[in-house]
Amino acid sequence: MSRTPYSKSALLFERAKNVLPGGVSRNTLLRGKHPFYVSHGKGCKVTDVDGIQRIDFANNMASHIHGHAFDPIVEAVSKQLHRGSAFTMATEAEVLFAEHMCSRSANFDKIRFMNSGTEAVMAGMKAARAFTNRPKIAKVEGSYHGAYDYAEVSQAPTPENWGGLDHPNPVPLAQGTPKGVLEDMIIIPFNDAEKAIAVLDESANQIACVLIDPIPHRIGMVPVTEEFVQALRKWTTDNGALLMFDEVITFRSEFGGMQARFTISPDLTSMGKMIGGGFPVGALAGRNPVMEVFVNGRLPHSGTFSANPVTMAAGRVAMELFDEQAVRRLNKLGDYARDSLLEVIKIADVPACVTGTGSLFRIHLKAQAPRNYRETHPTDKEKKALSALIDALYDNGIMMIHTGALTLSTPMGQDEIDQLSEAILKSLFSIKNLLETP
Repeated sequence: MSRTPYSKSALLFERAKNVLPGGVSRNTLLRGKHPFYVSHGKGCKVTDVDGIQRIDFANNMASHIHGHAFDPIVEAVSKQLHRGSAFTMATEAEVLFAEHMCSRSANFDKIRFMNSGTEAVMAGMKAARAFTNRPKIAKVEGSYHGAYDYAEVSQAPTPENWGGLDHPNPVPLAQGTPKGVLEDMIIIPFNDAEKAIAVLDESANQIACVLIDPIPHRIGMVPVTEEFVQALRKWTTDNGALLMFDEVITFRSEFGGMQARFTISPDLTSMGKMIGGGFPVGALAGRNPVMEVFVNGRLPHSGTFSANPVTMAAGRVAMELFDEQAVRRLNKLGDYARDSLLEVIKIADVPACVTGTGSLFRIHLKAQAPRNYRETHPTDKEKKALSALIDALYDNGIMMIHTGALTLSTPMGQDEIDQLSEAILKSLFSIKNLLETP
């Protein structure tokens, strides 16, 4: 791996540390002695400043659906830049993109745009509070919903502080999180309807909404079950609360989002990442009565760069070209990838498994697929082995998310999956001793 003291990436990092805390603006980039610095990307491949090319299965944390420098997006953005990048005026680009997004799901009566998935989740939580006039939000233990104080609660609990499985503790992520934030968050177990409902019942008249991610990354990319979703929908309806889906990552799973696979409809849906066509974006969609809080004085909402025409143009082109046929093709490729990796794991004869659905999947260095956050939580040995696996994959021409997660993009085909499988087999053999060590 090109992590020598004299590589261009190493030299850039030395400069970065003089002006950026830790040398970066995103902690997720920190690995080893220094991060890699990109030169350029095209399609599903990225080349770093030292000239090394890799297949990109990270896709900037699942935010690219058409890979890098996708010609139709480049063209649309270039045209818009000549007209201007942002205005204190509304734009037709926003209307066109909103019309398209609302056409993708019967659950989207209205939509409002922001600048990130974090903002979209935050707006959804605030909208639920404004609509119900209640303070508390319920979320699943271990589920990631962005950097909002409330959303961070129990994002990364540990065995030392997560409490009982039947009634998980609300655990802060950042030091200094106010006690009141913890008191207003209800933490429920994942995919266990009976235990979750028992927890919700304790605060039934105070809960504004129940927030779920249908394929939670931090919970191992294990899809939510129909039974769990049905139970939460019934409970929220019976108790005057809202049901909110966080589809910031998962909207790519179906033409109308992962929610299209279920027989229920959420009241609110937050989105982001790939719907922006590679540009910063967030969106909150939902039922008319709930979305009215943005205009009836109950929830003032604005943002200098919200719905800027560059993002709106890029997002509309990206989503129009990620049509039903493209979704089906990519999901089928995801099935091929999961089957291929399971075969590779069998050949390598290591304790590992693969989870996920659609164009999202994750490798775990565990013999059995986890079912919830606590089972996903890695041991020290698994952490060390996974870190070595990621390094080995970089050496073998593969980029992936550092949790072991991978995402697909439309420029990919079976050739890229075959190269991935070959690299993972080689990499698993190289770290096998770490998994076998007691």
